[in-house]
Formats: sequence, C-alpha cells, structure tokens
Amino acid sequence: MHMNGPVKISREERLQICHEIASRLHEVYGDRIVAIGVYGSVSRGTDGPFSDIEMLCVLSVSESSESIEFSYEWLAGPWKAEVNVCSAEILLKTASTVEGRWPLTHGPFFSQLSLYDPEGFFPKLIEAAESPTKGDFRRAIHEVLVGEIYEFVGKLRNVSLNGPRTYLPYLAVQFAQYGAMLVGLHNQKLFSTGAMVLPEALEMPNRPDGFDNVARMVMSGELGEPSKIVSACENFWNGLENWANEHDYVIYSKRIPF
Repeated sequence: MHMNGPVKISREERLQICHEIASRLHEVYGDRIVAIGVYGSVSRGTDGPFSDIEMLCVLSVSESSESIEFSYEWLAGPWKAEVNVCSAEILLKTASTVEGRWPLTHGPFFSQLSLYDPEGFFPKLIEAAESPTKGDFRRAIHEVLVGEIYEFVGKLRNVSLNGPRTYLPYLAVQFAQYGAMLVGLHNQKLFSTGAMVLPEALEMPNRPDGFDNVARMVMSGELGEPSKIVSACENFWNGLENWANEHDYVIYSKRIPF
C-alpha cells in the first residue's frame, strides 16, 4: 500500500542523514561552527521507524556579527528534519533558564549526541542546564499556577455556565498537561518525551490531589461526559491549592501588587 508522508527508515539510515546534514552545515558556516549535535529520540536511541531528525548547530559570535537563533525545518519526502542554529551564548542562557515547560523542553540540553565538538561545548551546555536554583523552579511553578492553571479554572467555570461544552475535553487536556509540568518542576525531573509526559508524571512523588484522576481520564480518552470533566478538574484545582500551601508556593497576592 502506498503511504504518503513518513516512511520506515532504519536507525543506521537516520544517523547517516544526520552526518550528511552536518557536512552541509560545515560547508555553509565553516569556522563559525562550535558544535553540532543530534537531540531527541535519535540521541537517546529510542527513535522509531517514523521518527524525525532533530539537530543543533552551535555558532560562535565575533565582534562584527550578531547573535543568531533560527531553525531550518523541512520535509525530504520520506523523512523530516529540523536543525536549530543558535549562537553559543544564547544557547547557554536558554539552558540555564527555567520556564513553565522546562520538564519537557530542556531534555535536549542533557542528551546531545555529539557529531562535532572539538572545544567541549556540550559538557558546558549540561553544566549550564544544571545551574538553576530552587528559587528558579519556584518562580516557574508560580507562573504556571497563576498564568495557566488559574486561567483554565476560569474558562472551565465559564463553559460550565454558558458553554460550549465541546470545549471541555480540550480544557481537560490542558489541566493534565500543565499539571504534569508542575509535578516535573516540583521534583526537578525531566520527561523523556512528549508522549510520556502523563505516565511519567504519575510515577513522580508529591503529586497534587486530583491530578491522577485528570491525567488518567485524558490518557484513557474518556472525555465524553461534561459533568465528569468539570468535577475532575475542580477537584484537581482544590488539590492544587492545598498542594501549593503545603509547599509554600504562592498563588494569591495582594489586590494590586505594584
């Protein structure tokens, strides 16, 4: 049967493509290249037959040039590739920063498969990624609680009153996804891949009450009963408030904090 889009490619073929891309990067950027690596499932050795290719090209910056941060992303028919081209100082700064999706976004900084690294940049990248303090994680948790989850609660209650209830399954997914980010941030643990966020979060300690129910509901796909979604998400929010108080994470501030 003819299949459009991705086709099965062996790991050996995929690695060969990575080396071909690296060779082309050397042709384009020459002596400016600090390091080239592969990240994602390919670097971890968990790539499947239809996995895409994700690579990083690190560049130096001279006094006459500006910092660079962009991506090449393309389809070659049977496979897809993305190459992030980034100045070394930008990458180090990003690696040392904690934001709300840190448990999912920062894995690549720890798991580069090096194709070219004559000056030992990737160990420096790991060192930068290990540098955030507990305070950095606390701030990220606050941002998720206030900037994401609290807004979802408001939307949940609006939909409960006025509809459309077709929006509820999407909200349940958001509650589960960002709840998992909170669990990962609290434990300072990374998720291995996007597909494993919920099951891996369920294995971590110190989960807020109500999270497990929402996560399992989403994983099962049983999102057809609006009343169950509303009840599960409201219970999770109550659990989050108690969890935040227990761990001294601030949700509420004075009426106007500035």
